[in-house]
Amino acid sequence: MASAADQMAQSISLAKFAKATDLKKRLWFTIGALIVFRLLSYVPLPGIDPVGLTSLANRTQGGVLDFFNTFSGGALSRASLIALGVMPYITASIVVQLATSLMPQLAAIKKEGESGRKKLNQYTRYGTVALTAIQGYALARGFEGGGAVVEPGAVFIMSAIVSLIGGTMFLMWLGEQITTRGIGNGVSLIIMAGIVAHLPTTLLNLLEGGRSGSIDAVRLIGIILAVVFLVLFICFMERAQRRILIQYPKRATQRGMQADRSHLPLKINTAGVIPPIFASSLLLMPLTISQFAGQRVAGESRWGDLIISLNQYLQHGSPVYMLLYGAGIIFFSFFYTAVVFNPEETADNLKRYGGFIPGIRPGKNTETYLDYVLTRITVIGAAYLTIICLLPEYLVTALQIPFYLGGTSLLIVVNVTMDTVTQIQSHLLAHQYGDLIKKAKLKGGRLR
Repeated sequence: MASAADQMAQSISLAKFAKATDLKKRLWFTIGALIVFRLLSYVPLPGIDPVGLTSLANRTQGGVLDFFNTFSGGALSRASLIALGVMPYITASIVVQLATSLMPQLAAIKKEGESGRKKLNQYTRYGTVALTAIQGYALARGFEGGGAVVEPGAVFIMSAIVSLIGGTMFLMWLGEQITTRGIGNGVSLIIMAGIVAHLPTTLLNLLEGGRSGSIDAVRLIGIILAVVFLVLFICFMERAQRRILIQYPKRATQRGMQADRSHLPLKINTAGVIPPIFASSLLLMPLTISQFAGQRVAGESRWGDLIISLNQYLQHGSPVYMLLYGAGIIFFSFFYTAVVFNPEETADNLKRYGGFIPGIRPGKNTETYLDYVLTRITVIGAAYLTIICLLPEYLVTALQIPFYLGGTSLLIVVNVTMDTVTQIQSHLLAHQYGDLIKKAKLKGGRLR
């Protein structure tokens, strides 16, 4: 039987959406912020030669930078101010979270509440600036070595680094504004907007391949059916839960002594889309530096040949790349789940309010049981994420299909869309509850 909230959610209509003024403002703000992001991806760095940049993009096509380029919405191939996207910020967030788990000093800061969270965010910003400067230097040297700069030299390198730092910090600020004043998670929406921007071109290339005969009809239909199946499978797994029964002591009611019951929902994929993003950002940072360094020092020394060989082994779709990527997804699935869900804290809260799991004693036994259940479902969630992210990549590479919509991109688009729709529904439900409370107050006033 559907709950009252579910029944209200089903009754939501466009007429009620039109009355939600605050929600409409949030949606318009989010759309406007994403438009600004897309416009910035067409603003080039100062001193870039368009002809040389096109030649460099053709030479580096098909490598791991294509993956990076997809996440940045094509900004990397255009040498934009936001060519690095939000990846340095994500990498800095990973480093700070790992350090918080390993260093007692940072763990103590995290427990300080809001003030501790602000300090950790400040450390993340400092890390973002440092990582952007390192990657920005590698990009600038790569553009110089690839002949994409009008006047190479120290002036161009410094201006490029400063411009890239400014672009990345602006995107980080824009993502925070979307989260606060808009709808959904700002950083995730920016990444999704970059991926979606490539969808029309990808679909047109796929259909053109079917029309020209380079892709046979059976393979074309198979690709479409595979994408539809993956979308449905992702939707199913993202909504899958392991519900743990929680029972509270009996209370006196009009119907006698009754026990209250509720459920503790544990998502199969507790970490969401974070593990693929974290794993890809950690891989992309050194690969960006090594690929552009290899372009510059190619043939100059043994180190140049070594870097080029390393780039070939770690190119997108290669076995070594997929092995490292899969290992990163599994690691961050367990790591981020441990960050967002603390079995000890949950067990203490249940004990404090008198709740218990039937057949499990409160306290340490409850903590052990929750940790056991969470570990088992995290194994399923990590396996699901790994299969979704790696299987399409392998098939595209093995079958040599000119269709780049990998499992990671598909997972991010579907997951972020579902989260955003859920937030929109929550705002509409809150608006409906507000209207009901106002009507109840009006009726109460008339009765008096």
